[in-house]
Formats: sequence, structure tokens, C-alpha cells
Amino acid sequence: MSFCYLEKLCILFFLNTRKPTFVKIFFGMTTFQDLDLSNQLYNSIEELGFTHPTPIQEQSFSVVRSGKDVVGIAQTGTGKTFAYMLPILRDLKFSKQITPRVLVLVPTRELVLQVVDEIEKLTKYINLRVLGVYGGANINTQKQAVAQGTDIIVATPGRLYDLGLSNVLKLKSIQKLVIDEVDVMLDLGFRFQLLNIFDLLPRARQNIMFSATMTDDVDELINDFFKAPQKISVALSGTPLDNIQQTSYIAPNFYTKANLLAHLLRDRDAFTKVLVFVSNKRRADLLFAALEEIFGSESCVIHSNKTQNYRIRSIRQFDEGKNRILVATDVMARGLDLDEISHVINFDTPYFPENYMHRIGRTGRAEHEGKTILFSTEKEQEAKERIEALMDYKIPVLDFPEEVEITKQLTEEERPKEDQEISKNRTSEEYVPGPAFHEKSEKNSKTNQGGSYKREIARKYKKPKTRGDKNYNMRNKKK
Repeated sequence: MSFCYLEKLCILFFLNTRKPTFVKIFFGMTTFQDLDLSNQLYNSIEELGFTHPTPIQEQSFSVVRSGKDVVGIAQTGTGKTFAYMLPILRDLKFSKQITPRVLVLVPTRELVLQVVDEIEKLTKYINLRVLGVYGGANINTQKQAVAQGTDIIVATPGRLYDLGLSNVLKLKSIQKLVIDEVDVMLDLGFRFQLLNIFDLLPRARQNIMFSATMTDDVDELINDFFKAPQKISVALSGTPLDNIQQTSYIAPNFYTKANLLAHLLRDRDAFTKVLVFVSNKRRADLLFAALEEIFGSESCVIHSNKTQNYRIRSIRQFDEGKNRILVATDVMARGLDLDEISHVINFDTPYFPENYMHRIGRTGRAEHEGKTILFSTEKEQEAKERIEALMDYKIPVLDFPEEVEITKQLTEEERPKEDQEISKNRTSEEYVPGPAFHEKSEKNSKTNQGGSYKREIARKYKKPKTRGDKNYNMRNKKK
């Protein structure tokens, strides 16, 4: 009797005993119907075209519903938003109260818009109010929206705290607190704002936290404010995704990297939708300017110095395919749900190896094959080795294309810093610091005489003891 035959017998047995749910779970075929969703939620999921939950969604559902504090660790792109919102929405009943019951904190404005959009998709058949607030927008308009009432509020920490201090937003009614992308939030320096927000929240609440990495700062936050949290980890942060092809090039400097990138991007059939990561805002603008000369409107850029409307427009046009190339910094692109990215280009090698994992997680989503390319200089080889050590995987190095120009042009950051204190035209023996070339004048040699000096000035200008002492003023005039 073969194993396949036994398997068929088991399936038939459980189907006949009307226990198909056990069969699906036993053979790894869990569907959203097995998660005890409401009919309204299931209809929304079905319209979105989802059938099977991701591992983090499946494992989080019952734990979040239990009311325990939860810490979820999962790779970017594994469906963390649905992982915490599905169980919350399952038990969130209709209410006419004005103050919110669920608070979701995210690090960036773009993530606020994205999470609000995801919640609105799930609540298509549910009568719930969702509001997103973030900095860079008119706070008075947001105050008016808060005053009209909401059930779920999605916010960045800074703007939420401002609204909380204004007494327009009452946070004592919050039952569930969700902190999404908490590691990025702490990297951005939001710890102080988070601690202030915790003071405004009721102590009796459920804390739900999702992160892509577990750092010392994250662990400290959990120990200080979470009550016996249950941890859910579906994948190690350093595990490379099997459906992502990784390669690398070695280039001497920024502008040679730019030449190499332009050479690759000319293949429009292969590089259909490209996300390019750089280390900071200045390099993002430099690279965008170089690409714009060659590719024109095919490229766009986002970083924190760009206006909110510009950033939203750039992301939307890239996601819709109107722009083929998006240049971004880590913070701006972290957690954004961008579909069907053909390539992720690491123009700069990230210093922290975990950031590399977040970057490459932008491609190869939804079981599609993805490709990533890492550019690194000689100085960045140490960072590259840290990435390889974390993944336990050696990234293949490709031969540098002969047709790509290797330039000696350097950016301001790459130029050697000359010693401005000692002139290059004299030896160290000749450079002997000496006294000033002139003595102080007698006028400049005066010292502050303290109280006596002030009394002399007061006597000279006959200043009154008080403004209202008219008799004193009259006596001085007679003298």
C-alpha cells in the first residue's frame, strides 16, 4: 500500500466525517475560511483574490484575538498588515462613540496612507470609520476629522502626540495599540515620542508589535511596556529568500556606479520596474539628476526632503508603471507595498546588513521571481561581508562591463579631506603657532567691573529705580 493511497484514504475519511478543516490544516492547505472570519471579512478577502493566508497571518490570528500582548517578527512583504488587522476587525463591533478604539502607529507618512488603504479594503462590508493622520499636512483639518469620530486611527508618532496634547484626540478609549515597523521607528529617533504616547494611553490595553528585525532597542521596549508577550517568528531576518536572484558588481566611485546603472537600465525589456536604493538624500538627488538626463520622465525620486504631494505622486506613478525607475532612501521605501518590481538595485551597500534584507524584500513578492544587484566600492566590501555573514550566502560578483566608463570624477563625500589647519605648502617645523601680531588696545583691555560698573552707568544716565517712581524722577530733574 503506497503512501499516496493512504493519504487519499485519510482525506476521504475526514471528508465523510465532515471535518474538512482538519484535512486542510493537516496537509498544509489552510484557507481564510479556516480562520473563523466573519462573512463580511471573508467577502472582502475573496474580492481581493486571496485564498490562503501567509504564515504570519495564520499564526497571528488566534493569538491576537486572545487579547494577549503579541510580538511578531516577519520579513517585509509577508502580509503583516493583514496579520494584525484581520483578528482586530473580526472582534471590533459597531459603535457610535467618537473616540477611537484602535491605534496603529507607523514610522512614515507613506505607510499611513498604505495601511489606511488596506484597512478600507478589508472593511468594505463593515460599518467602521478609519482615519489617517501624519505630519506635513494641515493639523486643523485633521483636528476636524478627529472631532467627527473614528474607530481606528493610523498615525505617525509626532502628529499623533500633537493631536493628543491639543485635547481634540482622546486616547484613553484605546483598547488595542499596534506598533508597525517598530525597528524603523526607533532608528528614526521616535523612542521619545513613543514613551510620551504611552503616557496618554490607558494601562489596560492590548499591545501588538510587528517588526522585521529584533534589535536591542526593540527588545528593551518590549521588556519595559509589554506584559508577558507571545512572540511569533516565521522567518529569521537573515535568511535570503529562495525566489530572489542576487548578484553584485564592484565599482570604484559614485559616478562609475551611475554609469553602470545607466548601462543596465537601457535594457528596458529586462529592467521593467526598478527600485534603486541609496544611502542618503544628497546621493538620491545626485543620482536622480544623472538618470533624468538620460531617461527623462522614466525616473522619479522620494526622500524626506520632498513635499508630501511629490512623494505620494512619485510612489503612485511608479506603482502604476508610469515611471520605470524609482530612486529612494531606506526610510522612505520601508514597508511600501509595491507590486511586480523586476529589480532592486542596491546602489550603495547598506552599513547594517538587516537593511539589505529589507531592500531585497521589495522584489520576489507573492511567489514571483525577483532579482537584486548590489553595487559596492572597495570601502564598502566590509559591509558586504557582514551581509554575506548574516545570510550565510556568498553574493556572486559579476565582471564589470567593458563598455561602461570608469570615471575619476568624485563626489564631495569621496574627495580626500585636506588638512585645513596646517598649510600643505609648509613643513611641520615651519608651522609654529605664535602670539597675535598686535597687542590689545587700552580700550579693549577694560574688564567687566560687575556691580560698580552698573552703578556708574545708572548714575550717568540717571535711570529711575522703578518706572512708577515719579518723585525720584522729578528730584533727578531738579538736580
